[in-house]
Amino acid sequence: MKRIALILTVAMFAGPLSLVAQSYSSSAPSVALEREPAGGGAGAASPMGGGGPEGPLSRIGIGAGISPLGIQLQAATNLAGHLNLRATGNFFNYSTTFTSSGFAADAKLNLASAGVQADLYPFRSGFRLSPGVLFMNQNQLTATTSVAPGTSFTLNGTTYYSANVNAETGATPVAGTGTLGLNTTKPAFLATVGWGNTARGDHHFSFPVDIGAAFVGTPSVKVNLSGWACQDQAQTMCSNLSDATNPISVAIQSNLSAQIAKWTSDLNPLKTYPILSLGVAYSFSVR
Repeated sequence: MKRIALILTVAMFAGPLSLVAQSYSSSAPSVALEREPAGGGAGAASPMGGGGPEGPLSRIGIGAGISPLGIQLQAATNLAGHLNLRATGNFFNYSTTFTSSGFAADAKLNLASAGVQADLYPFRSGFRLSPGVLFMNQNQLTATTSVAPGTSFTLNGTTYYSANVNAETGATPVAGTGTLGLNTTKPAFLATVGWGNTARGDHHFSFPVDIGAAFVGTPSVKVNLSGWACQDQAQTMCSNLSDATNPISVAIQSNLSAQIAKWTSDLNPLKTYPILSLGVAYSFSVR
């Protein structure tokens, strides 16, 4: 499962980063600062740029970026001088194969989520605090697995053997399915800090950056095994894994449950799902 966690992490970062690397190779974050009219007083410009005060919902920004949640699309509008409302959608898919503890797995990472955040600008700069909620979250890793006939696999430190095909007994090799869910808490609270303004600025383009976390809950791990497994390589002590009365299958299922508990513990840090997003946005006036 540590290998699964590693593959999951690499997939989350390496895939999206490769898509955006070229576009960011010569860009640097830029944010418009607030300007005060000479002499101060009323009529000061917005702290997030622009030539002067603007009414609510008068500007819209659209943008794209990348983060561990996937490829990100976002839209924002201004609500007040120090407040924007921003909506985001994220998606990414990645497939891979690997072998761990005797199990050969075909795995697919599916990221799909959407959220909304309030961008609060407490200072006369582009620095922002962005609480929000991930109201849709379908992030998960799914896998199908098999163990070649006659080869060994390990559960909870105990070695077993996948049965050979036997038409007389009905024996078939071990196979299975698994799911790692990263969406236990629905909806999930979001909290990020960042720099840049998607909806407003002296220039139409901005390059927003965010860092924070989504509190998605303890990852859920589900694994189901089927087929026949044996306690010895000579395959004299074998059982159908679905037979709840056979001591061999009962012992294997017990070790599977213990192994799932260990995997869940190893993946527990992902309940606080890290967010580091980089993007580019374009804003314009609508009235």
